[in-house]
Amino acid sequence: MLLPIDDPFDPRIEPYRDIRERDLKGRGGRFVIEGEVVLRTALLSGRFAIESLLIAENRVEPLADLIAKVPSGIPVYRASRGVLDGIAGFPMHRGILAMGVRGEASTPGELLAAAPANALFIGLSAIANHDNMGGIFRNAAAFGLDGVLIDGASCDPLYRKAIRVSAGAALVTPFAQGGDIGDLCDALLAAGFEVLATSPAGRERLAEIEPAGRQAVLFGAEGPGLPERILKRLRTIRIDMRGGFDSLNVATTSGIVLHHLAR
Repeated sequence: MLLPIDDPFDPRIEPYRDIRERDLKGRGGRFVIEGEVVLRTALLSGRFAIESLLIAENRVEPLADLIAKVPSGIPVYRASRGVLDGIAGFPMHRGILAMGVRGEASTPGELLAAAPANALFIGLSAIANHDNMGGIFRNAAAFGLDGVLIDGASCDPLYRKAIRVSAGAALVTPFAQGGDIGDLCDALLAAGFEVLATSPAGRERLAEIEPAGRQAVLFGAEGPGLPERILKRLRTIRIDMRGGFDSLNVATTSGIVLHHLAR
């Protein structure tokens, strides 16, 4: 059932108000889904519950098939472009929003306990850029990763922009976030993973590494990379480059590494 919204201050759509501001402050266990591709992924995967939808009037008819997939009981609000922009606090060109519910977060231990015998994981350290986070998740989904472990110094993969850049992959690929990268490394090793660390100064070439058994690859923030204490204890790998370059964007790096190690 489509419910019209004529007032940006209608209490029914309060969670959508001033999206940019609330992205920074959090929204009480919710996260924002934006755009048709991401919403379609969210509805089809069913991993996260959806609380409601808010759609521009001119998008309702073209999205009829998608709206039909919304479970009964979930409100679908419709609003004019002007009202929608007033709610969000900026021009909503895509005209499609939904409110997801985070639910109970997985722990690294739970994720690792459910991993198959030949699982491929990645660990992320201090990835603060939402574009990079989204790009890494998109690569993780494309190459069939079994899980992503993220330290507490990294940004939120369920941040609106990170989800959008991931093309919805952040809503599909299992992940757990929290703690220090050293703790995540310990958990991977204890679960029987061979853990590789990426670095421009890695001792081994990526091309020399064979996919085998349980493997995990750690990626650090652009610039500082992984902490030295992590690099000293692990097998380090590099991607050879020409032209005087010694590093790539971390999302690009993850795509190359995961393509090579994909099961």
